[in-house]
Amino acid sequence: MAGTDRRARAVPPPGAALRPAVVLDRPQLGENIGAAARAMGNFGLDELRLVAPRDGWPNPAARARAAGADGVLNGAAAFDRLDDALADRRLVLAATARPRDMAARVVGPPEAAAMLRAAAARGEPSAVVFGRESSGLSNDDVARADAVLAIPGEPGFSSLNLAMAVLLVAWEWRRAALDPPRPDPAPPGGRAAPKSALAGLFAQLEDALDAAGFFRSAAMRPRIARNLRVLLQRARLSEQEVRTLRGVVGALARPRLTPPPARGKEGAP
Repeated sequence: MAGTDRRARAVPPPGAALRPAVVLDRPQLGENIGAAARAMGNFGLDELRLVAPRDGWPNPAARARAAGADGVLNGAAAFDRLDDALADRRLVLAATARPRDMAARVVGPPEAAAMLRAAAARGEPSAVVFGRESSGLSNDDVARADAVLAIPGEPGFSSLNLAMAVLLVAWEWRRAALDPPRPDPAPPGGRAAPKSALAGLFAQLEDALDAAGFFRSAAMRPRIARNLRVLLQRARLSEQEVRTLRGVVGALARPRLTPPPARGKEGAP
């Protein structure tokens, strides 16, 4: 649709500070990356992160489809792992249409935009993650997010083209700038911890549980580990709380040199 005013590109869009990054996890087609970049440019998002794109990066097909969104593509960053792409983010939403067997918070596009705006107001960088075209996000990918972003479509035909999904989310972000801000409180302990800190806590906790023989069923281990990750994500831990929990896990994992003192009936030594 025509109507682009190239002279206006230097004017920051409403709420330009701390715009969320769009993360495409293992995208398959360069054309879809370009179309997603165009959708981002249409509504004022400019930070694109690519995780293990199938056909490598840069990709000439992406630039051809971007239709002028060169600034988005020029600034795009490629990562080998999703954890690396999310390491500096403090709020992450996972865009998916598939039902999940985990107790994650589920929000629609308007609530998601309000959460992203509130995070920006608190100075917390955020991201929205989209999965590959053929299969979307895996359960393990979703478990890295603070909430699931579900776009309500026709139940029997709810799967969206990648660029369409990005466009809907970017449009809601833009539209939310015109609405009164909706409160989305920060964690009681302060700013939410970056995802790199949470990833370290999860890895330490899983190692300790493995050493303690907690995962007795190899078949159930992935599901239990995901549920633990979702539980901790839902708590929106602060950096100090993450450090405290890591200290607790470390103390429990250390072998005792001497047995603890015996306690009487009233709890006294």
